[in-house]
Amino acid sequence: MINWQAVFDPRLAVEAVPKILEGLPFTLSLSLIGFGLGTFFGFFVALMRMSHISPLRWLATLHVSLMRGIPLMVLLFFIYFGLPFMGIELDAVTSSILAFTSMSSAYISEIIRSSLKAVDNGQWEAAKSLGLKTSIIYRKVIIPQAFRIALPPLSNVLLDMVKSTSLTAMITVPEIFNKAKIVGGAKSDYMTVYICVALIYWVICTLYAWGQDRLEKRLATY
Repeated sequence: MINWQAVFDPRLAVEAVPKILEGLPFTLSLSLIGFGLGTFFGFFVALMRMSHISPLRWLATLHVSLMRGIPLMVLLFFIYFGLPFMGIELDAVTSSILAFTSMSSAYISEIIRSSLKAVDNGQWEAAKSLGLKTSIIYRKVIIPQAFRIALPPLSNVLLDMVKSTSLTAMITVPEIFNKAKIVGGAKSDYMTVYICVALIYWVICTLYAWGQDRLEKRLATY
């Protein structure tokens, strides 16, 4: 027989959830800031990858290759524990934002690059025939269409980043997984609090996915 009380204790769950949610601001801020900065820098990395200037293209390719080939945990440890040996000391939150930005910018740059290339060349030709500048073509014609193509994969990156914030517990960031570990250790019941934190992550990701769906439908009307 399964001892369900040992698997999940409802009383402990009611007591633990408010304490776990104390780390929610860190979870949300790390994922959103990292995603926002990753999108900003990823756009320029994508342009560098598409550039005809070889050094820029090679530099962007190296960045993408490194960030896609290094585990996020290793990158977090390198920034938080390794940089101090080089005279650069960053707190846990700053280290996490830097790691998330670096990692997400690589993946997002590939999404943006493929989305820009997916826009029909006829759009470029039509805009150029009207005498529009390249910057205006990008801003008014290409980027709006590319954004609609990039939205679903960009949302997947954001959801992955929400779940990846749990790794920052390893460098003492007090996000929800860190809080769950503390509560589980204090109550000697990790299973209950881990189920609670899993449900919290699920709710956050579901809300983000709902927002993505609403945004897609809104864009589809234009």
